[in-house]
Amino acid sequence: MNILITGGAGFIGSAVIRHIINNTSDLVINVDKLTYAGNLESLTEIDLNERYHFEQVDICNRSEVDRLFAQYQPDAVMHLAAESHVDRSIDGPATFIETNIVGTYTLLEATRTYWNTLSNEMKQAFRFHHISTDEVYGDLEGTDDLFTETTSYEPSSPYSASKASSDHLVRAWLRTYGLPTIVTNCSNNYGPYHFPEKLIPLMILNALDGKPLPVYGNGMQIRDWLFVEDHARALYKVVTEGEVGETYNIGGHNEKTNIDVVKNICALLEELVPNKPAGVEEYQDLITYVADRPGHDVRYAIDASKIERELGWKPVETFESGIRKTVEWYLSNENWWNRVLDGSYTYERLGSN
Repeated sequence: MNILITGGAGFIGSAVIRHIINNTSDLVINVDKLTYAGNLESLTEIDLNERYHFEQVDICNRSEVDRLFAQYQPDAVMHLAAESHVDRSIDGPATFIETNIVGTYTLLEATRTYWNTLSNEMKQAFRFHHISTDEVYGDLEGTDDLFTETTSYEPSSPYSASKASSDHLVRAWLRTYGLPTIVTNCSNNYGPYHFPEKLIPLMILNALDGKPLPVYGNGMQIRDWLFVEDHARALYKVVTEGEVGETYNIGGHNEKTNIDVVKNICALLEELVPNKPAGVEEYQDLITYVADRPGHDVRYAIDASKIERELGWKPVETFESGIRKTVEWYLSNENWWNRVLDGSYTYERLGSN
């Protein structure tokens, strides 16, 4: 297949592209605007592969998106391009509205125009796979409840509201125009190449530098953690085997409180990096509780039984195995994250600065 992947220089998108290039014979067109979170250095291992093509394009630019469809004639779209950081959405929601809602609308319309030119057989085979988040569901009050594919939407932040909006657009384009769409909603991802503003890499890198480990509120917020390479396998499974019109929830079956995640990281660093920064006796001593963010959801947890039952996918990594792999990756790839922290990773941005 020729698969057009938006947001392919991001954390999850790059994992999907590495998986496809390394494990299939498909061709990938990576379409990324290269905002701060897009990093082509996450794709170094495959960027010279003849089945990989990169295009620096903003999905809100309709004429450029039309050009991509005409040039590459994709058999499927995997739409991952999104602004995704909750704190940033609180400080500046406009970008989230533009990228996540207007961008998705623009991509849907360009896809529909292209899809209408295809033969009936190619129309039937085509897929538009929209990758979303469990945050569209709001949060769970009980300790046993789980998000299912039919849970009602109650987004809490500008980020999750914008993603909920994009989910509704995708489903409307199926219902109204017949565009063959599929939606997936995933839990919190973690793993290699994760941008350092996110919880797990932030804690690893701050601890290594002897800086405070900021934990919101009391740290008892619960998330279901999904190793990014497990997610990449699931997404490819969905785009190749999923049923049109279906929603699939993708989770890691790993519910952890934020404070337990941080303590787990500290324990691994005690084992792997016993020589601590000056003045630090134990990494846990760096934990610092800070004021909670507005509208902070208490608990997310996904029921991923449908994708296991219908498509045969389930996560390979436990949280314990995945977090160890993640910490070890950051310890072994200091050059990658140093270039993110000092901003030098942006120098190749094809005209940006």
